[in-house]
Amino acid sequence: MPDLHHLTAASAPLDSFGTIGTLAVDGRTYRLARLAGVAPDRLPYTIRILLENLLRNEDGVTVDRAQIEALLDWGSPEAFATPIALTPGRAFLHDTNGVPALADLASMRDAMRAIGGDPADVNPRIRSELVIDHSVVADFFGSADAAERNGRIEYERNAERYRFLRWGQQSLRNFQVVPPGTGIMHQVNVEYLAHVIDADNGWLRPDVCLGTDSHTTMVNGLGVLGWGIGGIEAEAAMLGETVDMLIPRVVGFRLTGTLPEGATATDLVLTITELLRAHGVVGAFVEFHGDGVGRVSVPDRLTIANMSPEFGSTCAYFPIDDETLRYLRFTGRSAEQVAIVEAYAREQGLWHRPEHAADYTERIELDLATVRPSLAGPRRPQDRVPLADAKPRFAAELVSALGAGADPAFVVPVTLDGDRHELGHGAVAIAAITSCTNTSNPSVMVAAGLLARNAARLGLRSKPWVKTTLSPGSRVVTDYLDTAGLTAPLEQLGFHLAGYGCMTCIGASGPLIPEVEEAVREHGLSVVSVLSGNRNFDGRINPDARMNYLASPPLVVAYAVAGTMDIDLYADPLGQARDGSDVYLRDLWPSSGEISEVIESCLGPEMFERTYRDVFTGDDRWRSIDAPSGATFEWDEDSTYLRRPPYFDGMGVEPEPVTDIEGARVLVYLGDTVTTDHVSPAGAIPAASVAGEYLAARGVERFQLNTYASRRGNHEVMMRGTFANVRLQNRLVPGVEGGYTLDFAADGEMTSIYDAAMASRAAGTPLVVLGGQLYGSGSSRDWAAKGPALLGVRAVIAQSFERIHRSNLIGMGVLPLEFLPGEGAESLGLTGSEVFHIRGLGGIGHDTQRPTATVAAGGTEFTVTVRLDTPREREIYRHGGIMKFVLRRLQHQAAATR
Repeated sequence: MPDLHHLTAASAPLDSFGTIGTLAVDGRTYRLARLAGVAPDRLPYTIRILLENLLRNEDGVTVDRAQIEALLDWGSPEAFATPIALTPGRAFLHDTNGVPALADLASMRDAMRAIGGDPADVNPRIRSELVIDHSVVADFFGSADAAERNGRIEYERNAERYRFLRWGQQSLRNFQVVPPGTGIMHQVNVEYLAHVIDADNGWLRPDVCLGTDSHTTMVNGLGVLGWGIGGIEAEAAMLGETVDMLIPRVVGFRLTGTLPEGATATDLVLTITELLRAHGVVGAFVEFHGDGVGRVSVPDRLTIANMSPEFGSTCAYFPIDDETLRYLRFTGRSAEQVAIVEAYAREQGLWHRPEHAADYTERIELDLATVRPSLAGPRRPQDRVPLADAKPRFAAELVSALGAGADPAFVVPVTLDGDRHELGHGAVAIAAITSCTNTSNPSVMVAAGLLARNAARLGLRSKPWVKTTLSPGSRVVTDYLDTAGLTAPLEQLGFHLAGYGCMTCIGASGPLIPEVEEAVREHGLSVVSVLSGNRNFDGRINPDARMNYLASPPLVVAYAVAGTMDIDLYADPLGQARDGSDVYLRDLWPSSGEISEVIESCLGPEMFERTYRDVFTGDDRWRSIDAPSGATFEWDEDSTYLRRPPYFDGMGVEPEPVTDIEGARVLVYLGDTVTTDHVSPAGAIPAASVAGEYLAARGVERFQLNTYASRRGNHEVMMRGTFANVRLQNRLVPGVEGGYTLDFAADGEMTSIYDAAMASRAAGTPLVVLGGQLYGSGSSRDWAAKGPALLGVRAVIAQSFERIHRSNLIGMGVLPLEFLPGEGAESLGLTGSEVFHIRGLGGIGHDTQRPTATVAAGGTEFTVTVRLDTPREREIYRHGGIMKFVLRRLQHQAAATR
């Protein structure tokens, strides 16, 4: 376990409810904020964890009696309107959000030195861990040395970033880095980093983990309360700020029955995602309960909890039970830690009781026996497709995508390795076993290996036009696949190890096979990716794959063998055996008994202990990085990866008064369900893009352009990539996809969004964004807020916001405004060409909440809701964002101690 000696806990809470007591575990006595006698039995498990957090951190200022009383009154309308201040025990980052977060901390150290303070005082105040998993790209595949070659290029491309992270690892207290090539952050979290219950300076407390990736919720499957927050909010939490939130409603999800033979955890989570998206759980906690919970293994729970952002909830929590303890032992946790988890959970009422159902806000039920094999796609994870209906549903999607007059049966000849093939619409161009969502689950990984073994024995292979990759979230996966003898058959079908990291799931899929890519681009083929990931939004996986399907790892293998989505896997053969006989999916699919036998004989705690023994040390490449060791970082102004962030430029000691936004123009006018993938730069940087041209002008070779994720530490690149998604549909330029808009400073000419923003900046014109429902869905991308803020966007006016993105906008000083119910830009007759005046903003942060503002746009005037929901959010907005707010606090603290 990581060393905890440096962590702090509330040593002297006010304890106005008399809850502070002791608990003995295996002969040692710990302090705790005891819930018995205070918490009503009807409270959900997650609300009990929030209550414990407030009781332990009650100081009368940040956490006061009124917040605790509101939690005790959970379920009342008054309680749901009450903001509380949560104190996380741990901040969790990946490299793409971690690099800009670390850059902001380094910039804060510069600012602290400038005011005469000690820059070394700027450190995380809570345990902060960063896992480097988002940078490796699947450039090479299908060969025994693919992982080594991808890793070598990863270090070459990211040398500056890794040098910077090494500086942070050496210079900052309470900050640890898991080096490249170890695994995916969420899988590393559940297999090693998460304690479930922390023993900290003599206190016991739940491990409340907030991370910069929305899939931090995966740890909910282990009984840890955690969710994704923006990188901006995470920085504040690292620096000791609480996280403000409204008391959530909790949706109880009752599980009954048992999964049928042939159904996987992936099928289960796609079914749950469909159910909960339809029900509507945005902003809510989801809590699983009922007798079926005990029949869902922790790996299956992890798969479900991982996809909480896909069904829109803040978290998807499974309470602690015997399965939790079994998993902790299985992954090599100490007997002492397991004993602490059990004793604390039982003492605090956090131990799952199948017969007990809390007084949930809403209730949903699922009989596990009704789950059937499924896919999701072709562009949203909630769009479940029963495998039995996959062929006709795909055909309908293809006709819709191609439009009238196009021939769905159109094919083009492609020569691959000297052999001629016909490539058509619906060809599977990418088949990727990827993402911690599924690679953390031995049952589906072993199933994929067994299916590959059965296929290889009959002589089946993946089609030559399919880019096949295996990128697990932990080295443990390859250990047990090796031990089970399943690595070789996977490789026979092309699924060689490509690296340990997110890879295809986050769009780092690398290019298609060159001949396939050429055919797709020249002839406009609609080709498909099939992946075991959690997201399949437009433009995310690969810019040349227009249709994307989520599937279990064994189905990924099956579709690689089939080579097309235009197949009924129940009725059509996957291919022919060596003897010429037809081979069907049912001939290859392993039984649950076979899968269990492999898991029981080939996996053990020693694999996890060996993998994580020196997890923070890294390999020779990591240890040999020559990183500076000073208290402040030496910025290189010629760097194309790291630039000093501009957020503190021109900042005064006190914030300027909040004023109305006058004379604003619309930068982009967007529809419903615009995701952070549409806003924040993601994927490879195209050479012909504004960002690509910027880098080329600075001598960066085309091959070295890398991904936007790798260059998040350079705001110049990220600004140019904001709103540049190739599938973005800006209603100011109908019929045009990509990062284009109208330049109102140049008589409404069409230009790039970046150039239009720079023209508006030069003219002193503020900018606004118009959006529809659920603006900012998807990953917790801080650059989806940082980018617009740097482009000059002062406000986003939408019908509704996804929770994390709204928080991020406020954190960057961008005002989130909501149309009143039943209204929207379209219903109000807005075209986006109007001049906007937003009035009634004065005084924000100095008085009670100002719930509405007035917008005048052309000849239309309407009222909007100001989505600054808590006093702290209003104060942050008044300061111009969270970073300025925190730095001013540090400045005042430094001045008070001089």
